[in-house]
Amino acid sequence: MKIKFMFLTIMFLTLALLQIVSCDILRLSQFEVISWTPGEGYFDEPEKIVVSLDFSRDPDITSVERNFSLTADGNRVKGDFFWNERKMTFVPLSPLEKNTDYILNLTTDAHDLKGLSMDEAFQREFTTRSGNERPAVLSCYPQMNSKTSEPREEVQLVFSLPVSTGALYDNVSFNPSMQGSWQLEDDGEKAIFIPAEPWKQQQKYEIRVSSSLTDNNGMNAGNEFISIFTTGIDSEKPRLISISRIAKDGSVSELTPGGSFSGAAQMPVENSGWEKEDRLSLVFSKPVEGLSVKNCLTAEDAPSLIMETSSDYSSGFIFRFESIPSYESRFTLRIKKGIRDHAENESDDEYLYRIFTNGKYSKPPELAGIRMPMSPDCDAELFSVSKDSLLANIPIMDEHYPSGEGRQSWIELYFITTENALIDPFSVMEHFRIDTSNNVITFSSHKVKSSGFTIKEPQIGWEDCIRLEITGILVNSVNFGLVNFIINAGLKDSLGNRNEKPQLISVVK
Repeated sequence: MKIKFMFLTIMFLTLALLQIVSCDILRLSQFEVISWTPGEGYFDEPEKIVVSLDFSRDPDITSVERNFSLTADGNRVKGDFFWNERKMTFVPLSPLEKNTDYILNLTTDAHDLKGLSMDEAFQREFTTRSGNERPAVLSCYPQMNSKTSEPREEVQLVFSLPVSTGALYDNVSFNPSMQGSWQLEDDGEKAIFIPAEPWKQQQKYEIRVSSSLTDNNGMNAGNEFISIFTTGIDSEKPRLISISRIAKDGSVSELTPGGSFSGAAQMPVENSGWEKEDRLSLVFSKPVEGLSVKNCLTAEDAPSLIMETSSDYSSGFIFRFESIPSYESRFTLRIKKGIRDHAENESDDEYLYRIFTNGKYSKPPELAGIRMPMSPDCDAELFSVSKDSLLANIPIMDEHYPSGEGRQSWIELYFITTENALIDPFSVMEHFRIDTSNNVITFSSHKVKSSGFTIKEPQIGWEDCIRLEITGILVNSVNFGLVNFIINAGLKDSLGNRNEKPQLISVVK
């Protein structure tokens, strides 16, 4: 028993000693950041900064990336991680910026591959903000001793460092005095003054930036800035340079004026070939107010025009129609006088353009003719009639179609379409019907085919048409009267062209 007790005591002491030694070894080799970049201090070229951490032990990559952060003036910077053994490099998704304070942080939750955590959080700071740099005016518009003809010309000041609107209101003045508002762009480095009223014409104005103007870091300019510009008089009236059609592919073709605005007797000039998706482009000799253009432009006998460009001042405007103008319709574009520029000059010319919407790619499907068998059991007895036929006689006989009996039959429809356009058979089934004046015949449609036709060869003369075959049950009667083969309005082709009116072919039995 004593021997056994001594043995257990020795084992216990040995394990305790090993634990103490192992703890000491871990403490001697702790997990920590042994070096980092870019280092603390100021950096004047933020685009060249490399952010990296070098560790004393093999890091657990997931825990390090999860517990690492880089903030820019308190806002987290997003980026990607790259590893080279124990060295981690953090690459921001967008370059680091000037005039910004950065904080790099790695919490104690980061650990190495054996689970050993950091004893202390790693936090370091660096900046791209120079504490000794004073704000300065880099550029001014209008430029020194320049002349502007714009009654509401905006003043622009570009500073070397961000400033606040409060600093602008307190330290920027005009002589003679001018009321207006300041706006900031480019993170506070660009200041824009919007006058509350037009500048006085033929007047010299002085822009003065006080030496007391401070940037967002509280550093003042130290030097005064002065610039002078003169307002001129603009008496030139705006003129319409061109009005053009913009096609779907982006090509532009100028329109030709058509006739006199006053309605004087003369042959009108018509601009043909207008496609359903065409837009309208107006170009003026100088920037004009978009709202005045919209008010002076009208389209007679056409859908309403919608301005796609901004209603602000511009020399060019683009319009589209609210809906597609009907195919082969004609409309008139009128541009009245009264279009205004910045100096309140108004156009005194009036323009008229005549448009014909007959573009070859906008032609809706047109029913060219029909063909059907006069004997369902004999392919040779075929009846065909075109859209130009005037009340042709349909020789449907009781011996082939007994009165009151349903017989399996078919009707071929031939369509003229625009180039490369197809017709959906289901759309034909939806829009096709037969009307009669005296219950002459009835036809119940069952199926529409675009291939595998009952008669292989198409009708002579209609080989270039789109052919569809409707199969169904035809019931003849002893009555006589008018038979109308009708395609209702709404039939579309594969290019989106749609017939606006019903189409019909009438025959007499």
